[in-house]
Amino acid sequence: MIIQTESTPNPDTLKFLPGKKVSEVGSLEFLKNDKNIEIPLANKILSLEGTLMVFFGEDFITVKKEKSLSWENLKHGIISEINDYYSKGNNVVVKKDSKKQNKTEVANEASDVVKKINEILDAKIRPAVARDGGDITFKSFKDGIVTVELKGSCSGCPSSTATLKQGVQNLLCHYITEVKSVEAV
Repeated sequence: MIIQTESTPNPDTLKFLPGKKVSEVGSLEFLKNDKNIEIPLANKILSLEGTLMVFFGEDFITVKKEKSLSWENLKHGIISEINDYYSKGNNVVVKKDSKKQNKTEVANEASDVVKKINEILDAKIRPAVARDGGDITFKSFKDGIVTVELKGSCSGCPSSTATLKQGVQNLLCHYITEVKSVEAV
């Protein structure tokens, strides 16, 4: 099995493309200090010295490393763990029954606006963010301010503020007049 890699706008993250399904439940992010991670491949990758975060998208895996290390020191170990996982007959890393998806509770008066926000995030923004090895999730909408969470390679990326303001905010403000600004948690 040949695993491709792609650089991301964040120099400390690298996107791994196994050519197979990774997550059936949407994106998931795990940090090195997380306790009780129930996804074996996440534990294996995070056990490698220098890895800080692993992010599973639908068909890709993004890994964040310590700034002081080079990808040449880590990439082969990560690829080896991914190859090992799939070579054991596993077809997907995170199956639908592995994790219950989070449901966002929304106040009734904002539900139409929130629905529109999520539709635009899903249709126009998330695919672009996924190409860079990350994800964006809706957190809240109050007083014209949309709060989102950036995950994967987008979390801590030097260009994430520009992406958030020039990309996400501009799109949401264009399509939804109630949206005045976008902030990240």
